[in-house]
Amino acid sequence: MTQELEDYILAHIDAEPDYLHELDRDTHIELLYSRMCSGHLQGRVLKMLVRMIRPKRVLELGTYSGYATQCLAEALPDDARIHTIEIEDELEDFLRCHFEKSPVGNRITLHIGDCKEIVPKLGGEFDLVFIDANKRQYVDYFNLVIEHVKPGGFIIADNTLWDGKVTDLHGKKMDDQTRGILDFNNLVANDSRVETVILPLRDGLTVLYKKTH
Repeated sequence: MTQELEDYILAHIDAEPDYLHELDRDTHIELLYSRMCSGHLQGRVLKMLVRMIRPKRVLELGTYSGYATQCLAEALPDDARIHTIEIEDELEDFLRCHFEKSPVGNRITLHIGDCKEIVPKLGGEFDLVFIDANKRQYVDYFNLVIEHVKPGGFIIADNTLWDGKVTDLHGKKMDDQTRGILDFNNLVANDSRVETVILPLRDGLTVLYKKTH
């Protein structure tokens, strides 16, 4: 992906809403690791996937600045809900501020804490789960949520190409994040409960479909 090609794509897709443009700007000004923000292109893809899946109940693991959260919420009907879980409590004020002034904030429920403790308490099943949290624990996250996804539902996992490190391992010491992504990719590729595709979008986006039988 060249910069010229990315610029062309961004000029020929739906514009980034003003409130998300403001959030992206605030993320880069106020937060560390702003590269983690999903951004315009991935945000429009996430919204389109929600349009296609038409979920009523969504779970997100890893909120960060809430950009992807709001993109997922954009395409939800008003009676649908996204539960998003963020472990870093210092992000709470930033998140609540932006959710409160967002036109889709009424569809978002923010939970601060460890998803391994929170998910079992939420109860019920989800039509869609978006995983974008600690890469070292992707296998744990998949095992945590798979039984909470409805048959016919979807799991989307971000960063599954991890800057190309999934193929560039010869002669290098593997870091824990890369190992976590590799273990996740191998796990879902061989799990008979799901159908799997990896989209080479940004840093890799894996879409899993939970089979109905």
